[in-house]
Amino acid sequence: MKHLLSIEQLSVREIHGLLDSAAHLKLQRGRDGKQLAGQTWALIFTKSSTRTRVSFEVGIRELGGFPMFLSKNDIQLGRGELVKDTARVLGRMVHGAIIRTFAQQDVVEFAQYSGIPTINALTDDEHPCQILADLLTVREKLGGWEGRKIAFIGDGFSNMARSWMWAAKHLGFELAIAAPVACQPPADYLTKLGASNVTVTGDPLTATRDAHVINTDVWLSMGQEDQQDKEREFAGFEVNSALLAHAAPDHIVLHCLPAYRGKEISEDILELHAATIFQQAENRLHAQKAILVALGR
Repeated sequence: MKHLLSIEQLSVREIHGLLDSAAHLKLQRGRDGKQLAGQTWALIFTKSSTRTRVSFEVGIRELGGFPMFLSKNDIQLGRGELVKDTARVLGRMVHGAIIRTFAQQDVVEFAQYSGIPTINALTDDEHPCQILADLLTVREKLGGWEGRKIAFIGDGFSNMARSWMWAAKHLGFELAIAAPVACQPPADYLTKLGASNVTVTGDPLTATRDAHVINTDVWLSMGQEDQQDKEREFAGFEVNSALLAHAAPDHIVLHCLPAYRGKEISEDILELHAATIFQQAENRLHAQKAILVALGR
């Protein structure tokens, strides 16, 4: 594995290897090796962040490396420099790059031209680091996903939903996505996915029925905050006690945060499942350290 650009491009072996490494690093935290000793990693963020920035900066430091944070206001990309030119400069100066941006192609192009390990820390297409953290949480809480049903309630063509679809494709668990019709993945995308274990419905109850993991996320992704018409499509899609009454008895609830209580999730349900949700948030650190170790050799 030279880069971490998407869940789509990972193999089953790579996913399991990263999760095993993350679990080991979590157990050994404070006794880490210094696998990134002498290395500087650039964090190039054109989208703001709390969990992603903190977890990567802490992870790089705990592995003995040096993080360098670069916002769009700090580098010439913010003034129109081509991605491939920035990539060719940074590739001669730093040891790896972590990119949080809008277009997936920008991350792909950076990896192509930089010659250094490149990590997708979120694009509009995928959020692979978050899904690895989520899978780690499912393994910790439920022992794994074999024989389990996972539901995603929300925007069915968001970066989170897409990443969950590819995880289901690779790992074989049942995934049910509930989304308003206007926010469901298009037919050509589902054809490309080619996964009979992934279903899409406009009914949250159908997706939640007998589910062991219920996922949700904000209805409007970063950069869509002014699309209030889209938000109105989600009436009836709140994860609440009435919906969860149809889930499996031993279910868990996941939310990648930030959460908007009273919209995609009710206040009482978020607080009831807070221990799991914030364990999920912590697991970003351990999953991302595993990625850094895999790429920073």
